Amino acid sequence: MVALQIRDVPEPLRDQLVALAQRRGQSLQAFLFDLVRDEARRADNIAVLKQFSPATWDIAFTAQEVVVALDAERAERDSALDGPEVDE
Repeated sequence: MVALQIRDVPEPLRDQLVALAQRRGQSLQAFLFDLVRDEARRADNIAVLKQFSPATWDIAFTAQEVVVALDAERAERDSALDGPEVDE
């Protein structure tokens, strides 16, 4: 495994990071490792999302058409959930 070092970290920032780590019940080392790992994962997610960018979609719906279709489906669902009215 490789060791990383960050120089010239202001003490107030270090103190804030220590407090955040303590709130999670972690050491500063573990907390920073999680931050770095999560950031690397996000970079991977962005690469995957770019593969599915809107330019590659073959969809001919406008945003307004999507809203109208969702509203219609929701209205149908809501009326089905209400069921027939019962007189009391």
